Amino acid sequence: MTDPHPPSVALLTDRYELTMLQAALADGTADRRCVFEVFTRRLPAGRRYGVLAGTGRVLESLERFRFGAAQLDWLAHEGVVDDATLTFLADYRFTGSIVGYAEGEVFFPSSPVMVVEGTFAEAVLLETLVLSILNYDSAVASAASRMTSAAVDRPCLEMGSRRAHEEAAVAAARAAVVAGFVGTSNLEAGRRYGLPTIGTAAHAFTLLHDDEAAAFAAQVASLGTGTTLLVDTYDVRRGVELALAAAGTGLGAVRLDSGDLGVLAHEVRAQLDEAGAQGTKITVTSDLDEYAIASLAVAPVDSYGVGTSVVTGSGAPTCGMVYKLVAREGADGALAPVAKAARGKISVGGRKAAARRLGPDGRAVEEVLVTGRDDDVVIWSSSDASLRALHVPLVTDGVVDTAWTGPDGVRRAAERHRASRDELPRGARRLSADEAAVPTVALRLGD
Repeated sequence: MTDPHPPSVALLTDRYELTMLQAALADGTADRRCVFEVFTRRLPAGRRYGVLAGTGRVLESLERFRFGAAQLDWLAHEGVVDDATLTFLADYRFTGSIVGYAEGEVFFPSSPVMVVEGTFAEAVLLETLVLSILNYDSAVASAASRMTSAAVDRPCLEMGSRRAHEEAAVAAARAAVVAGFVGTSNLEAGRRYGLPTIGTAAHAFTLLHDDEAAAFAAQVASLGTGTTLLVDTYDVRRGVELALAAAGTGLGAVRLDSGDLGVLAHEVRAQLDEAGAQGTKITVTSDLDEYAIASLAVAPVDSYGVGTSVVTGSGAPTCGMVYKLVAREGADGALAPVAKAARGKISVGGRKAAARRLGPDGRAVEEVLVTGRDDDVVIWSSSDASLRALHVPLVTDGVVDTAWTGPDGVRRAAERHRASRDELPRGARRLSADEAAVPTVALRLGD
């Protein structure tokens, strides 16, 4: 479900976006047709691939990028821009077009994950909003993908809300599900995006009661025997005994949140099996990351609950994505490539199409960036069966393709991620540090 009267996001931006707009309106360049490209120059150290997430949230935010009376009054009071710019902003609507990688797709350095085309005035205002969403969501999804890779077929559950800003927590839950997590503890994320929500009790509930037996009996009476009982508040072995006494051998699961999780999981599994509770599952939590999950691969664990590490990108809290002008309309009306040449921050001018070359085994061999005359790149398609085109239409003449938004957008993104990650070369999902899983190469049309 979405809010029928959502708040404006127009001021979730940097001041210089508006001051650039003012200057461009004044000198007559604001209406020049432009192409902006979102990409990252490098992956975080040691990472082999990134995961694009947040595309659906960008598209949802476009509908709320409106300058209403409250926003305009504040801008006027603060003297941020002049009256002519305020008049323009009052009628602002993005009427351009956006293409990009499907949400959930893996990406590599220089991958043009989103391409925004419109007038300078329309497109420049979106820079900060687009980057703030894609950088954070993709960082979470990239970390979450490493975790679900390490977990193999065991489910991962997102429970990091208390370690993030309240709105970031919702975004993180969504991004984690895009990358393969099966549920979240965050109820607002569940409401907005149709995500499965999980959670039963914390140590506080046990400590509230006179003893562990009373706490377990109360939880089972309220939530049923299929609940998950937290058994490590005092002594784990005794906790398991009391959990079985309260729920019987039909107990849904026990949760371990401290200690040597690998050793405890083996001990608890043996204890449960000996008691006849072979169907009772074991969930582990406690500051897990992808490395901790991998270390538990041989332990009899059924699911992992991950908090801090997933919502902070597991050491890489941003993807370093940038939003760069790569082409703009010249005096002759044609789009001409432009590029930044500063040392260490070089960009490649011109519109680009993108494709992934697949080998005979269906696995990725290289990322292909198609360049050339603008008109040729726009209509490019390949008869080469080994190339899978990566750009899909997201916004056409201001109209958002709603297939990428809401709960359906999240489900579609999760499906795309599974398929895209399965295309990676063998070994690309290892946690050991290495270079990007596939190289990025250029294919220039007309050469």
